[in-house]
Order: sequence, then structure tokens, then C-alpha cells
Amino acid sequence: MPSIEMVSGPAAPPQGSGLRTACKDPGQLLERWQQHGDRAAREALVQHFMPLARSLARRYGHSAEPFEDLLQVASLGLLKALDRFDPSRGNPFASFAVPTILGEMRRHFRDTAWAVHVPRRVQERALQVREAQVRLTTARGGAPTVPQLAEYLELDTDEVLEALSAALAYEAVSLDSPYPGADEDAEPCGEALGQEDARYELVELDATVVAALRHLSMRERMILRLRFVDELTQTEIASRMGISQMQVSRLLRHALAELRNLAHASSDAP
Repeated sequence: MPSIEMVSGPAAPPQGSGLRTACKDPGQLLERWQQHGDRAAREALVQHFMPLARSLARRYGHSAEPFEDLLQVASLGLLKALDRFDPSRGNPFASFAVPTILGEMRRHFRDTAWAVHVPRRVQERALQVREAQVRLTTARGGAPTVPQLAEYLELDTDEVLEALSAALAYEAVSLDSPYPGADEDAEPCGEALGQEDARYELVELDATVVAALRHLSMRERMILRLRFVDELTQTEIASRMGISQMQVSRLLRHALAELRNLAHASSDAP
């Protein structure tokens, strides 16, 4: 990213010049810049309002971005504010510059800093929630709860939770690095991924059983369902089907044996 000296025009005049003295009156400098295009006045304004840009950049100091990069983004926002400010509206320059600089900061994070694509609306809300967390933590001496954030920002708790979840997509973790908070010699994240899912075997078994069930009688299929799906006892099954518990036990054993035979025959087939 270019430095502020590269994007803000000619260097400021030497120490002791009339313009350096005039820097104490931003109103006169703004008039000289906007009405006469005096770039030296513009540079002096940048020097004068740089502490404001710096303080706004510090609001995002919790991010992974280097502070110098944040300061450059804030400086670009300051330059845009100087170029777009309309004194005829009667507002002080600072009241126009602050939202302009913050808007440039948010745009930077939205467009370049997120590791995973997140909709703009959610990105902006995530940054809004993060700023509120910092303010409330400083004011109250402790991390705010989700309901407190929702009340402070006048949002629903679901919106705050969505923003907090989206904030996790801001930075990506390398598969070769340990989990955040773990020791440096801990197992890399990638070692915990790609494990075999035992449920795939269940899918194959399900397909085999469904095919085998077609070879059973309706009564046997009903008994299997009542026993293993509805989890009824043999006595309860007998009462529901109007047969003896002994008959249920015999039919159940026969059905299971038939299923095993059919499953083995299916697995041995070429």
C-alpha cells in the first residue's frame, strides 16, 4: 500500500513558513485548498488531522492487520474527506471526516481482509458487533453478553449471533498449524481431518437389508419393524398382532436368519 506521502501530494513546506503557521487555522486551509486548489494547504490539513485518522485506525487494532496498513487506509479516508467536504452545509470538517474514514476502514476489511466470502451485510454487522464488544468491555470492565450487545446495538439476538459466527470466517487457520490456543508442538489441524466415516458402512448395509426384506413375508417384516424400529418387546408385539409370544420369538429368529443368509449371498455375488 502506498505511503501517505505518495498519495497526498507535495511535501509540507519547511519549518517556519507561513503555511506551517496557518496550519493552526484549519478553516483557512480548507478555504485555500477548496477554492484555490492549494495542494500545500491540503498537505498541511493532512498533517493537522492525522491524529484523528490515527485514533480511528486504533479502533481496529484488535484485527490481524498490521497497524501501519490500518493507518494507511485511514489516511486514504482522510484524503477522500478533504476532497469531498462541502463547507456550505455548515458542518465542521471533523464531523464529516470521521464517518468517511470509518467507511473506508470498513470497506477495506470487507473487500480484502476476509478469508472466506461473507455477504456484505453480515460483514458490516460483524464489524459493528466487534466495535461494540470493545466499547462495552472498556466501559464495564468485562466482556458483554449477547443480550447486552443486542440491546446496545438495537438488534435481535439472532442477528448478533450471526455476526459473531461470521467473525470466525475473518481469518483462516493453516492445516499445518496447531489449533488456536494449543501448544506449538501440538498435532496440526490437518491431522484431525479426513477420518473415515463409519456411517458409510451403514449406507451399504441399509441398501443390502432393504433388498433382503423384499424376500420376507409381510408378517415377518411387520415383526421386525415393531421390534427394531418401534422398539416393542416380544410380549407387546404378540398382543398387537394377536399371536403368542412364542410365535413372535420363532418368527423373529427365522426372519433374522433369513436376512443374514440373503445378506451373505448378496456380498458373495460377483
